[in-house]
Amino acid sequence: MSIRHGRPVLSIPGPTTVPDDVLNAMHQQAIDIYSGPLVATTDSCLSDLKTLFGTKGHSFIYIANGHGGWEAALSNVLSGGDKVLILESGRFALGWGMMAEKMGVEIEVLPGSWRRAVDPAAVEARLRADTEGEIKAVLVVQIDTASSVINDIPAIRQAITNAGHGALYMVDTIASLGIVPFTMDAWGVDVCVSAAQKGLMTPPGLTFLAANDKAMAAHEEADLVTHYWDWTARLGDIHYQKYCGTPPEHLLFALRKALDILFDEGVEKAQHRHALLAEAVRRAVAVWAEGGSLAFNIESAAERANSVTTILTEGFDPATLRAFCAETCGVTIGGAIGDLEGKGLRIGHMGHVNAPSVLGTLGAIEIGLIALGIPHGRGGVQAAVDWLGQSVAV
Repeated sequence: MSIRHGRPVLSIPGPTTVPDDVLNAMHQQAIDIYSGPLVATTDSCLSDLKTLFGTKGHSFIYIANGHGGWEAALSNVLSGGDKVLILESGRFALGWGMMAEKMGVEIEVLPGSWRRAVDPAAVEARLRADTEGEIKAVLVVQIDTASSVINDIPAIRQAITNAGHGALYMVDTIASLGIVPFTMDAWGVDVCVSAAQKGLMTPPGLTFLAANDKAMAAHEEADLVTHYWDWTARLGDIHYQKYCGTPPEHLLFALRKALDILFDEGVEKAQHRHALLAEAVRRAVAVWAEGGSLAFNIESAAERANSVTTILTEGFDPATLRAFCAETCGVTIGGAIGDLEGKGLRIGHMGHVNAPSVLGTLGAIEIGLIALGIPHGRGGVQAAVDWLGQSVAV
């Protein structure tokens, strides 16, 4: 018996649900790429991205996914043979490092756990030991959607400063921008990477970078830069130079509308919404975990991300629960990836989400736990409802 007919619910950690107004914004004909409204759209998007990043530096828009953003960041500030330090806390900083290695950069991984955030003390100790200044950049992900950890970006910056090290500080905010606080300049970040398809509620295909003066100075010496990624070329006066060719018009229409939605809500209010809904998910998972078949991947409550929750499973195949939610309830939840593949599931709760969508996802999971006979603590959804009710009480 299926109860899935109706509007499906997507609760994976990206791409996220695209608002109807954003979809509708793309439903128009192409326009002139050299002047007029499209130029104004680009200028306003670049300006608003700087606001979101919290920087007075330069912002850039690329036609690419987040992996393209990684390559853009690396190629613009590094040279062949440079060494970078990768801070492990899940899959994606390691992926960024693998890309650097393919480009001819030497990488060193600071070992970490997929169940904990990066340890700033370990970062400081490693950089203090680099007395020759061989490490040219430190790469970290603010939120890793594989492990669902959030790293303390200001604390890592302080560790770099305490070590007296001059490495560039490069941060991936793909799963965090617009979701949790981030202020590039105030936190001493030199290069930021983000993308459209998570907290920014836009279809996949755009990636965003921001660079401060220190990064731009490094760019002048970098020899990995290619024409497509080149910051200097993209700072040219002609509009199409900002995209190294034809602009992605319809994705820009979508981005403009998505940014309008975010700024109309208020960035801080959006971050608070994410915090409340993420905690509702965690309240439910904590109750379910009492049955012994589910557990949080991230061990410390303070290190659990507000965009995604990774759950470890024991005694059953998580694919069966995911299939039940999709086929019987019309709710798609994510599977675990990387080192956790086949060992758990991921609930995405970022972007265009609200209480009904999150509670609907939790309800489908709890129905599945009951229907499949998976041991669990009863009342997870009620715990989430109680939390939200208390949090928004008038």
